[in-house]
Amino acid sequence: MTPHQDHGESYHGNIAENYQRFFVPAIGAPLARDLIAYADLQQGERVLDIACGTGVVARQAAERVGTGGSVTGLDINPGMLAVARSPGPAELPIDWEAASAEAMPFPDGAFDVVFCQMGLQFFPNRLAALREVQRVLRADGRAILSVPGPRPPLFAVMAEALSRHLGTRAGSFVNLVFSLHDVKELAEMMRGAGFRNVEVKARSNSLRLPAPADFLWQYIHSTPLAEAAAKIGEASRAALEGEVCERWGGFAEEGHLVLQVSMTTARGLK
Repeated sequence: MTPHQDHGESYHGNIAENYQRFFVPAIGAPLARDLIAYADLQQGERVLDIACGTGVVARQAAERVGTGGSVTGLDINPGMLAVARSPGPAELPIDWEAASAEAMPFPDGAFDVVFCQMGLQFFPNRLAALREVQRVLRADGRAILSVPGPRPPLFAVMAEALSRHLGTRAGSFVNLVFSLHDVKELAEMMRGAGFRNVEVKARSNSLRLPAPADFLWQYIHSTPLAEAAAKIGEASRAALEGEVCERWGGFAEEGHLVLQVSMTTARGLK
C-alpha cells in the first residue's frame, strides 16, 4: 500500500462539506438505510431527525413518508445544516432547524417518529435529550435511534495513532464515537426517559471503505480532528499516515478497507 504523497493536504473543503462528500456515502448512508427499514415508516407520517448532520436519514425518511407526510431535521451545528439545505438533484421538502436536542423548539406531540443516528453519544445530557424526544412524540409515537460500538479494531488502531501524533484529545474523540453501545444501559436510559415497549438490539455490519490512506484523511477531514491535523507539520502527518496504513493492512481487501462494526439500535413507544 503506497501512502499518499500529500499526507492529507489536498482536502480543502470544510468539515461539513467533507462529511457529506466522504463520510455519508461510506458509512452514513448504508447505516441509514438499515435504520429507515427498521422504522417501517408509513405514508403521511410526521418525522423528526435529531442530530441530523447533513441530512442523510431525513432525506431517506422523506422518500418514505411521501408528500402527505413531513420531515424535519434538527442539528446544533450550523455548518452541517448549511450543507443539508444545499439544493440536491432531487430536492425533497424538508424543514431544517438549528437547535439543541436537549431543548427542542417544537410543541408536545408534534411528531409520529423521531430518529437519531449516531448522535446520542455526543449529547452532554443524554437523558434530557431522550426526554425531549418523548415530549415531542404523539401518543404511541416511536423513537428509533442507533449508536455504534464497541470500538472496532480498525478504529482502535486509528485512536492509538491519533493520540501519539495529534494528541490525546484526538484519540479521545474516536473513543467518544463508540462510548455508548451497551444494550442494557441503553434500554435503561430509554425507560428512564419514559418510553415503553423498549427494544434494544446489537447487530454486526460490514462496510466497504476506501483505501487506507484515503479513508484516514477523509475521516479526519470530515470530523473535528481536521483542526488538530492542520496544526502539525508534514513530517508528523506522514508519520501518522505511515503508521496507520501499515497497521490497517490486515483490514484491507483488494485495495479497500473492510470495517466490521456493531450498531446498537433502540426503539421505544411513548
